[in-house]
Amino acid sequence: MAGHSKWANIKHRKAAQDAKKGKIFTKIAKELTVAAKLGQSGDPEFNPRLRLALDKAKAANMPKDNVERAIKKGLGEGDGSNYEDVIYEGYGPGGVAILIQALTDNKNRTVAEVRSTLTKRGGSMGEAGCVSWMFDKKGVINIPKDAVDEDTLMMIAIDSGAEDVVTNDDGYEVITDPANYETVKKAIESSNIKIEYAEITMRPKNTIELSGEEAEKTMALLEALEDLDDVQEVYSNFDMVE
Repeated sequence: MAGHSKWANIKHRKAAQDAKKGKIFTKIAKELTVAAKLGQSGDPEFNPRLRLALDKAKAANMPKDNVERAIKKGLGEGDGSNYEDVIYEGYGPGGVAILIQALTDNKNRTVAEVRSTLTKRGGSMGEAGCVSWMFDKKGVINIPKDAVDEDTLMMIAIDSGAEDVVTNDDGYEVITDPANYETVKKAIESSNIKIEYAEITMRPKNTIELSGEEAEKTMALLEALEDLDDVQEVYSNFDMVE
């Protein structure tokens, strides 16, 4: 079983709070624009990256007008900003591995902001490849416990190609190979089971447990990185022990 980190669930709750402030909408809009531009299509059926971005928009309750405007911008109706995908790797307190995904139109600005945030909060920037090997790319579908019983979910998920179903305090996590993500997600949806959120993510192979002040410092660092305008996702093998 792949490592599980509570940070994943914590950041999704934080994203829901940020959505009320509008900050998360700006990040999702940027991803929608890039997905539409790179995929050369506003149709999610023919644009997998756009399909994933639309899942994020739906989970955050992003207004339809905002979604459509971002997609149109990517298809040529806008200022034509050129964004690049960049990945940064580093470490946090206690040797926690941190993988940072960003979209930027100025790599010098973004790397300076990421490096500064890491340094100021007890972390450090690493070389390319220093922590990426600690993560696996997986599809993760999170389902509330009151939506379905474990045996039923297990049968539907495994039969449709999922790798595993993990039960935790927050609900169930259905883990898939990225290639089977859409098939499994559709099988769950067609069974009228509520999905809290679903995404393709970088899942830690193992976790590092921290508590007390060290855990608080790590949380503060991860949240500070998430708050940077150019940062889209922050992945970590941090697991908080309460």
